[in-house]
Amino acid sequence: MQNLGKVLLVITLVLQVMRADGVEATVSSTEVVSGNAVELRIKAIGNNVEFPDIQMIDGERVTGTNSGSSSSYSYINGQMKSEHATTKTFTFVPDKNVTIPSYEVKIDGKSYQTQPIEIRVVRSNASLGQNGDMFSLQMRANKTKVMVGESLMVTVYFSLKNSVRLSQDIQYTPPGFPGFTVTDGGEQNAYMKGNYQVQEVRYLLTPQREGNFTVSPAYAKIGVADRGRRDIFGMVFGTKWKQAASNTLQIEVVPQAQESDLVGDFTINATIDSQEVKANKPVNLTVKIEGKGNLESFEFPKYEIDGVTVYSDEAKIETKVVDGALHSSYSKSFAFISDEDFVIPARSFSMLRPKDTELQELTVNRYDITVKKPSTASSSTVQPHTNGVVQTKISEPAETKEVIVEKQVEVKSVAWWMLAAAFFLGMLFMAAIRWFPRVVTRTASPYNESEALKILYGHMSEDAEIEEMVRKLYARKNGDRSVEIDKKVLKEMVDRIKQS
Repeated sequence: MQNLGKVLLVITLVLQVMRADGVEATVSSTEVVSGNAVELRIKAIGNNVEFPDIQMIDGERVTGTNSGSSSSYSYINGQMKSEHATTKTFTFVPDKNVTIPSYEVKIDGKSYQTQPIEIRVVRSNASLGQNGDMFSLQMRANKTKVMVGESLMVTVYFSLKNSVRLSQDIQYTPPGFPGFTVTDGGEQNAYMKGNYQVQEVRYLLTPQREGNFTVSPAYAKIGVADRGRRDIFGMVFGTKWKQAASNTLQIEVVPQAQESDLVGDFTINATIDSQEVKANKPVNLTVKIEGKGNLESFEFPKYEIDGVTVYSDEAKIETKVVDGALHSSYSKSFAFISDEDFVIPARSFSMLRPKDTELQELTVNRYDITVKKPSTASSSTVQPHTNGVVQTKISEPAETKEVIVEKQVEVKSVAWWMLAAAFFLGMLFMAAIRWFPRVVTRTASPYNESEALKILYGHMSEDAEIEEMVRKLYARKNGDRSVEIDKKVLKEMVDRIKQS
């Protein structure tokens, strides 16, 4: 977040959407600092809408309501369609956690229900400056002592006095986090506290090694009008810059209570598409790990099985923040190809749970794979003979008759201008033949082998030629330069897949 000023000047409402047919319920925020308002918006699509009369929301009085409507038009398949939307907004100020209940909305005589929405009320940890301070920065951590691999949340609170009018965008420099991997902290809260606007900037940190670490300060500069500089008309045109720095933080990182592969609270799930396949057809295994903690540095070990070709894709890792904690998911797929029965061995990982330092084991099961070999059929049909001699049944060639067809050619006279045109076109054709190879050589650009491998990998089971090409590409990728690949065939194959 490099430009904090834009965030402060234009506070974007982060909406949580609960949908039903024809109805959409949203709130301005699912987490609000005590004393700040929440807006519930109910949007209905239709011509005749009846909203509920809401005076209280889970014991909290509604302090204001307003309504609005809009229409949109679209032209689809030769027909003009219109959509009319009506929105009603309810404002309330909760002082405790509340649950917005399900409400009934009638649209064109039909009833629709919204889904309940939970609102969490939290207290601000921001320490405001003295009344004379224009703005201030404070930094807080939810933990100051963690294990290696255990995540913590660091929040920077930027407080700006309501009366301050900015003449330039705020310049913000984030803190430094040596020894940690840093993940964006998700939703950034913005709210009012006393005479200040407060903006929270969150960071999720995961320590990579033990030791005592110092988180360096965050810095911010604000530009306000310099009233001592005016133009000839008396208008203020100068800017005065003021700077502030946050405090530092001391974080102690201790060794893991027990050595483990993962730190967090995860579950593992493995799926296999088949345990019985034809020879040289792939068996696909997908492993997914997800839960509370950081998986960005985790790597699933390779499978190495004698007589089996193993392919794998790049791991897909996703992270998100839920209730101030880091949640991750890790997904990786494998393809196994063989012409004999084989076994995919079990895999196990140790997991250390920070809340109770309990060591648990996550396991991917063993899979026994049966490979069905193709049956061999006899190339000819045999019949026993009465004298014990085995004789093949071969049909005698049918007698052929020669049919002579007399070819008749009709000769017509050709005009002289037709001969001249044919000669001219022939010359053009010969010139084009000489020029065309140069164009092909200059414009042809074979596919990158890594890109081609990603495209063809998912179509291995559809075509034996594609399967063979994938094998070659993987061999090249693993360093076997003795494998030769026909670039023309590769390009035609990739083009065919992309066009299908």
